[in-house]
Amino acid sequence: MRSISRKNAAHMFLTLVSLVRLMRPRQWIKNVFVLAAPVYGGQLFVEESAARTLLAVALFCGISGGIYILNDVNDVEQDRQHPVKRTRPLASGEVSPWLAAPVGIAVLAGSLWGSYLLSFGMFVVGLSYLVINIVYTAWWKHVVVLDILCVASGFVLRVVAGALAVDVVIRPWILACTLFLALLISLGKRRSEAILLGSNAGNHRRILGDYPLPFLDVLIIIVAAMTMMAYSLFTFESGRPMHLMMTIPFVLYGVFRYLYLIFVRNVTESPEVLFLRDKPLLLTATLWGVLSAFLFYYTHG
Repeated sequence: MRSISRKNAAHMFLTLVSLVRLMRPRQWIKNVFVLAAPVYGGQLFVEESAARTLLAVALFCGISGGIYILNDVNDVEQDRQHPVKRTRPLASGEVSPWLAAPVGIAVLAGSLWGSYLLSFGMFVVGLSYLVINIVYTAWWKHVVVLDILCVASGFVLRVVAGALAVDVVIRPWILACTLFLALLISLGKRRSEAILLGSNAGNHRRILGDYPLPFLDVLIIIVAAMTMMAYSLFTFESGRPMHLMMTIPFVLYGVFRYLYLIFVRNVTESPEVLFLRDKPLLLTATLWGVLSAFLFYYTHG
């Protein structure tokens, strides 16, 4: 009896771990964009605002995690054709769709309810994020360019959610920087998928066949330039122009490093994994964050 109980407990634990994996914790790094508006709105060291910001980040992890689970339920057959995604819990058979679907709905509903309690504005943003993902799954992910714009909009909504959670004004250039950076990341991901899947790309997802590498390369170069220009303009309008301009070289290096990795190294890892594994890129982002916060909070314009 004890051995059976232990087996049941072990099975439940492994199932729980698989469900957490379905929420893709690695991709929660995207939710740092929720911090953008509160940080540049001067709320970093305001106790109540800091707590609300961290709660907003956690809630968006739940919202995005619940959507990831439901997306995997919907895409399980396609994921089995992908050399990396086939190891996901649903595609590999570790978790049944009949279990994953209600868990995903419960996580999503609970996170949206928490958002409502925190801020009605954030609840609206979270609901908008859900609706966009539903439309994306049903239609937009099959439309060239629109699918990339849809993915990028999720990053912009994260910034808006952070602003509404603590009731601060959103600086327009923060939204522009976020949009262009998100487009750069999304295009890089499309390129890595195209290289990884090769001639089988269209079988995994029909839209990938409509993204030839030369087309993706042109878009990446254009968006990379727009990202650097938008960030430079943001520093000029930040209220600390003479100080925050010092962070521009870090952004230039980060963008150039990313371009080097995808064009020269031809990396096929997803952007969030690449960011965590590439030490120069991770170090640059860390130094940029520390320096930006110091210059913004401890200097005068």
